[in-house]
Amino acid sequence: MRESGPRFQPVQFVRRWIRRAVFAALGFLAFGVIVYSVISPPTTPYILSEARRLGGIDRAWIAIENVSPHMARSVVAAEDANFCNHWGFDMTAIRAALDSGSTRGASTISQQVVKNVYLWHGRSWVRKVLEAGLTPAVEAVWTKKRIVEVYLNIAEFDEGVFGVDAAAHHYFGKTPSELTATQASLLAAVLPNPKGRSASKPTTWLSKHARSIADGAATIKADGRSACFEG
Repeated sequence: MRESGPRFQPVQFVRRWIRRAVFAALGFLAFGVIVYSVISPPTTPYILSEARRLGGIDRAWIAIENVSPHMARSVVAAEDANFCNHWGFDMTAIRAALDSGSTRGASTISQQVVKNVYLWHGRSWVRKVLEAGLTPAVEAVWTKKRIVEVYLNIAEFDEGVFGVDAAAHHYFGKTPSELTATQASLLAAVLPNPKGRSASKPTTWLSKHARSIADGAATIKADGRSACFEG
């Protein structure tokens, strides 16, 4: 009597392929973290979607050495003042946000870079879990200066206007290296709502907010909290 081969087990087969798919996805993301530490991201999922929706976008990559130092300090002061002192998550800001019943303001620049470069916009748990895993990886592989550089080149400053190079020309007719402290703070002030705010035609509230950002930028320079991305 001929012996039969091992019986096909569909559940184990599916589990095995799920594991392989997960490991493949993790390997792909790890490769992406390493590659983008030295190579400029050509685009992001959100930029691609906006380019399709609008029929094109305005964006050009620029090295951080060619950007006014006021700009880097301004976005850090506005979005993540403790950027140099954390490993991707600002636990003080997270606790404060939870105490106030909101998560607004708790997302660091590192988290925003991870979300925009590797993931998608939305509030799904899957994205949050991936973001939580990728953020420390980016912090471990990239320098703080690199994180700020990528952020400045993928941030949305107006509808269809991405990156500080496009924003400087769009709002002020200048190159990023020519931005003053006031102009840099105005650009940083539009980041939370780029489609609803204008750096060249600021409201009274936005001008006041920009002055607060400029003061914060001067403060982080004076107390050393900009040292990790400067020099």
